[in-house]
Amino acid sequence: MTHDLVSWLSDFYSRNWLWYAKRLSGNDTLANGAHQAGPYVPKNILFQVFPTLHNPEKENPDVRFRISIDSHEDKRQVRAIWYNNKLFGGTRNEARITGFGGMDSALLDPENTGALAIFAFRIDSDSKDISCHVWICRNPEEEELAESHIGVIEPGKWVLHKFDGAGTLEKQNERLLPRTNCWLDEKDIPPKWLIVFPSGREIIRKAIELRPEFSVLPPDKRLVKRRDCEFELFKSLEKAFEFERITGPFTSIDTFLDIAKTILQRRASRSGRSLELHLREIFLEESLREEIDFSYQRISEISKKPDFIFPSVNNYRNPAFPAENLRVLAVKTTCKDRWRQIINEANRIGKKHLFTLQEGISLNQFREMRAHDVQLVVPAEIIKMYRKDIRPEIMTLDGFLSEIKTLERQ
Repeated sequence: MTHDLVSWLSDFYSRNWLWYAKRLSGNDTLANGAHQAGPYVPKNILFQVFPTLHNPEKENPDVRFRISIDSHEDKRQVRAIWYNNKLFGGTRNEARITGFGGMDSALLDPENTGALAIFAFRIDSDSKDISCHVWICRNPEEEELAESHIGVIEPGKWVLHKFDGAGTLEKQNERLLPRTNCWLDEKDIPPKWLIVFPSGREIIRKAIELRPEFSVLPPDKRLVKRRDCEFELFKSLEKAFEFERITGPFTSIDTFLDIAKTILQRRASRSGRSLELHLREIFLEESLREEIDFSYQRISEISKKPDFIFPSVNNYRNPAFPAENLRVLAVKTTCKDRWRQIINEANRIGKKHLFTLQEGISLNQFREMRAHDVQLVVPAEIIKMYRKDIRPEIMTLDGFLSEIKTLERQ
């Protein structure tokens, strides 16, 4: 049994294994209070691993196999099932892995909602070995290590890795988002972007230019659609910019590793700042003026730089300005272990608002956030992945903006 992630990644880095990585959502675990839970796995992936599962003549075909959650020393027999009743007059057409036995399994534990999980499926059909090994990252350090190998994984997206006989990456497929017409062919890319990769702000401005109609949507929908557009645009730029370099030939292993490192660092940088920059654009579109109605990435105290302060950092630094009219908004794509980082930001402000895209959270974590006076802000369409009993206590982006504008009128 492997107990450290470095060894685990090495053990399953071969052509006999297919890696599927995602962040566990509230629909995967038991965090949203649903009775039927189990990690979502795209049908085409399970069909590759278990060809007999692809049987459209049978309603809800399934297959049993052994799974080992090595990060938590948990082995059990589980069931992969294709819920295909849409072919028989129903509405469902998705695949899941079930039979984990409730919260006793780390994959269904609500506390692991938002955690990065890697599934290593054995694709050697003649093997009698365990069919699947899983690692659930237990802390931010393990997540950073995993993402340094497989790339950044954001909520609602997944990545698939396959390896050739030499143990190198054969291909990578990312979850296909609905096409937003934001993919640029090389002929449509500004020539200077093929020489120097554009900044995050430049890419977001281009996304806004490509889909101006998104500006009439409510802030919550605008953010989600814009971010999907920007992600598609980023991938098209990355392909045009890097494709020739990654197809070689390479003069040395170090050259290959340097290129791979550059790509992974760029993806991590994009993921880290993208959400903040999208929010900044929306604030401006909602008639909030920078440095008058909000400040972005300004120092509140020594060694403290909150993402957003409202109405401005100058008001914050003015002792005569009422503290009850100040707001701080932290931005975290995922917040499972990172939300505590914001508790000591902006000392004058008691309640901290936290914007996240994480698809669900455990009841214990939610209660702990509230005990520390942290208010979750989540896009409206993601709130449905949270427990019903805590949804009313979660603020939407539109609700947050309404509160900010109300304060301005006081």
